[in-house]
Amino acid sequence: MLDDAMKSQLKGHFTRMVRPVVIVATLDDSAKSRELAGLLADLATLSDHITVTEKRGGAARAPAFALTSPGESIHLTFAGIPMGHEFTSLILALLQTGGYPPKVDASVIDDIKAIEGDFRFETYYSLSCQNCPDVVQALNLMAVLNPNIHHTAIDGALFKQEVEARQIMSVPTVYLNGEPFAQGRMEVEEIIARLDTGASARAAEKLKDQAPFDVLVVGGGPAGAAAAIYAARKGIRTGVVAERFGGQVLDTMAIENFVSVSHTEGPQFAKALETHVKDYDVEIMNLQTATRLLDHGGIFEVELENGAALKARTVILSTGARWRQMGVPGEDEYRNKGVAYCPHCDGPLFKGKPVAVIGGGNSGVEAAIDLAGITSHVTLLEFDAELRADDVLQRKLRSLPNVTILTSAKTTEVKGDGNKVTGLTYENRISGDTHEVELDGIFVQIGLLPNTEWLRGTVALTPRGEIEIDNHGATSLPGVFAAGDCTTVPYKQIVIAVGEGARASLAAFDHLIRTSVPEAQESKAA
Repeated sequence: MLDDAMKSQLKGHFTRMVRPVVIVATLDDSAKSRELAGLLADLATLSDHITVTEKRGGAARAPAFALTSPGESIHLTFAGIPMGHEFTSLILALLQTGGYPPKVDASVIDDIKAIEGDFRFETYYSLSCQNCPDVVQALNLMAVLNPNIHHTAIDGALFKQEVEARQIMSVPTVYLNGEPFAQGRMEVEEIIARLDTGASARAAEKLKDQAPFDVLVVGGGPAGAAAAIYAARKGIRTGVVAERFGGQVLDTMAIENFVSVSHTEGPQFAKALETHVKDYDVEIMNLQTATRLLDHGGIFEVELENGAALKARTVILSTGARWRQMGVPGEDEYRNKGVAYCPHCDGPLFKGKPVAVIGGGNSGVEAAIDLAGITSHVTLLEFDAELRADDVLQRKLRSLPNVTILTSAKTTEVKGDGNKVTGLTYENRISGDTHEVELDGIFVQIGLLPNTEWLRGTVALTPRGEIEIDNHGATSLPGVFAAGDCTTVPYKQIVIAVGEGARASLAAFDHLIRTSVPEAQESKAA
């Protein structure tokens, strides 16, 4: 299954193993089992540390394989063939099972090892999901480090009966001890916090000890990363507080328009952003949600959801945006039960089923094109009289035989049976007639909503919630700047956000060198 170039690359990686890895494969007579056997055989040829044994029957899932090491209590299993986005998860699991130290903070490792109890996790993923590897890799790591933690990563497309029995319509979906635990992207720190209720309080205590920053960037997407780099290069104390470093880029499948990078994927781009920021003396405070911005007359304070507060002489707001919701009856009730926002992640779960896409812009049309190759039929509904996507995308969409395009269509309700989506209702905006479409999934692609609710009453916002900025990125509050998708800057693009972040940072530095804070006033705020 692996070509010579990949084998050569992996052989180099596997030299980092310091203890043996035993792969126990559970196989049957299916073609997928033969495919998995071939993959594992290839891996075994690349390191003397790896051995493979096979067994048939007696297991709930096949094909599957477990990783362990003699003398270690490791409970880590893949059900399926982890290729696609999960191939990296497989390689990391092999390395970590083989004793290669994980690249996480020592405090995180200590927290994982300290968890007590019996935790049996199951994660359902799809091979096309760019959000799933973070969850799979986090739980795999926890299973390697703590014998109380078991983890099985399950390819939902391969075990469809299981997925349907549990009514899983969104990935990643995590079960703990047989009960639903979480859905969507999670970092290892988030999982630890959910298992260890004292973790959040300890994190807040650490943050309270932070000295005031010269520049505090709120948000870790492209704009925030650029702002942090430009500030740190000036030699001033810089911090980044982010709900999730990378922001919405983490949910982006393919990036092909960032100048000088012909093609990359969102998670890889986000990792590159973080790596670049860490090249400088920047304090990154990830997985922290800002709830309030206060002005103490020369010193600003950003309050966090966990109760901590951070102080700074200037603040750059780069909180980005999130998917806009339809706001119709049934949408909240059936979110992750047929209502989805990531066609790349959740599309494979609707293979052979009818679905709808809401939105006729580039995102909506691209989603419909992708889903048409997986599902039985796609109905695209656009509120306006015409689609707004690029002409080349529209031509491609109209060429597909299993796509219906409805314009002037206002979605009015999501229908369901109490457990999952069964259809939707829409109104023809020209005739006023109401129609119902039977389907199993609805993918919402109707634009973005800025993450600025927590700033209302603090800085000037437009009716759409965007932060009003001038041509230097300055907001209505002196000393507070903003950049990226949360602002009034037109054209929400990664390359534009990066430039805006740099501009806001340079403006913040200019503000600092032109503004002095009275010592008594600064001491009072501290």
